[in-house]
Amino acid sequence: MSIFVFSAAASAEPQTQQSEQDSANTAAVKLSSPTDTASTQSDSVVAKAVDETGSETQVDTTGSATKPDTISNEMASAKSKPAEEDKFGHYRNDIKRGERFFRGLLPHNNEQTSCVSCHNITRSDTLNWNPSANDIANKYVEKSFAEFKAVIMEPSGGKMAEVHKDYNFEDADLKTVKAYLDDLSMRGPAPVKPTIDRLLLFLFLGLIVTWALLEMIFFRKIKYKAVPLIIFLGAFGYQVKMLYEEGVSLGRSQNYEPEQPIKFSHKVHAGQNKIDCKYCHFTVEQSKSAGIPPTDLCLNCHSLVREGTRSGKFEIAKVIDATENGVPVEWVRIHNLPDHVFFSHAQHVNAGNLDCVECHGQIAEMDVVRQVEDLSMGWCLECHRTKEVQFVDNNFYESYDEFHEQIKKGEIDKVTVEMVGGTDCMKCHY
Repeated sequence: MSIFVFSAAASAEPQTQQSEQDSANTAAVKLSSPTDTASTQSDSVVAKAVDETGSETQVDTTGSATKPDTISNEMASAKSKPAEEDKFGHYRNDIKRGERFFRGLLPHNNEQTSCVSCHNITRSDTLNWNPSANDIANKYVEKSFAEFKAVIMEPSGGKMAEVHKDYNFEDADLKTVKAYLDDLSMRGPAPVKPTIDRLLLFLFLGLIVTWALLEMIFFRKIKYKAVPLIIFLGAFGYQVKMLYEEGVSLGRSQNYEPEQPIKFSHKVHAGQNKIDCKYCHFTVEQSKSAGIPPTDLCLNCHSLVREGTRSGKFEIAKVIDATENGVPVEWVRIHNLPDHVFFSHAQHVNAGNLDCVECHGQIAEMDVVRQVEDLSMGWCLECHRTKEVQFVDNNFYESYDEFHEQIKKGEIDKVTVEMVGGTDCMKCHY
């Protein structure tokens, strides 16, 4: 009876194996399980069944099982794949292999330009006009492999077509690259670790200060007593200096240069193309804020200009997509003042006739905008004490009759911001 039941199970085994081959992950678990009822041998598949009396009966299922070589190869393939899959159904080995292809480590005889040479994985200090790996991953995470392959192998943009003209990747390799990018989109780029050089220096100076104190009070092994005292004063003084600098820099972000969601270059737009700052920042003469240009304004030019000389189509496509989908571009603000400080662009630009470069530096020479000045109160006050206002023929200062009379009489030849109350506390903190 047991033999009959087992024979029926064995005859149904090929169908079971066929269904298991539809999922490599299931095959890996099935074939590597210690409870398997079949094992592969070189000549035939031998299944053992135990009858009711406890004796073993061998049943040769060579005729009803898959060929031994085929099963052996499938088992090796299944065991080589990890059991874990990510949310996109990619295997971890495929993701790691795709990363190696992206970095140019595979294939070993690769003569083509690696992906990472153009598309950086980590943030760069200089502007890289090519999209980063994370940008590509986010754009194509929901795309099919066929769409991804078409972009890589048959790009429509002129710049990309020139770079990719000699590319020749197999589908299997491109699929692993797609797996790596999908995983990157899910996990995000590796976080940038903060530097601790100054902290280590501060702690090291603390050790020196401690040693100098112990030497002066307890050890007293150095012949010249002034040596530990000088070392103590030098190390402790430098620690005080570091504490002062860190305290002063709280709330300030001089040289702040964040990465923006779109690689917009002021050097190209304001410098090479001579676009007036007020064309994009059109509220600067009427509002506290200079304003961030909406994407509709960008389309005044980019409805026709769809490909940049250096950036290709990728960055401009972000503007088009944002407009079509009604999703605003989330620009990162660079210049920030504390909440208790009042500042009006309209007053400085309109009434004060200040040029943008006086506070923001040479914007027209920057690919990536950074904060040039520290925007501290001392910096503002120094400007107000020395800056001459356009007092004559300026309706904003018509009510200052006393100064107008002094100018007519020749008693004064200029009026500074300080003279009209520019250094009063309530001007900025009211």
